[in-house]
Amino acid sequence: MRGSGNVPRGYCRLRATGGPVMSSSSYRLAIARTILGQLGGNRFVAMTGARQFRALEAPGLQFDLPEDGGFARGGICRIQVRLDPCDTYTVTVFARKGNGPDYCEVSSLPGVYCDMLEGVFTEITGLYTRL
Repeated sequence: MRGSGNVPRGYCRLRATGGPVMSSSSYRLAIARTILGQLGGNRFVAMTGARQFRALEAPGLQFDLPEDGGFARGGICRIQVRLDPCDTYTVTVFARKGNGPDYCEVSSLPGVYCDMLEGVFTEITGLYTRL
């Protein structure tokens, strides 16, 4: 493929060493999928009712929780998990501001390791990620 001008779909170019390089959108999506997997994947979605998943530019993952009558502690209804340069995560939680479409940041926890994500989520929201 090198030098042919044909670049496989999902890749932006080939490195000088010959290895493929992911496009930025593929990279962001891979990071978001990894974070969801570390939270528990489909089990997490079923247990928490999480929806509206988005890959962040940061890179990271954002999702919404049900807003029905205090489903999560403190009215939390949006979570962002961003990958930091030191390979840890910053977990930021948001609540709806009044009845409008705006959200306000409730808290932010930097330096969260991948094996701590489920516990941090449960501690912040009061929602369990497994039985």
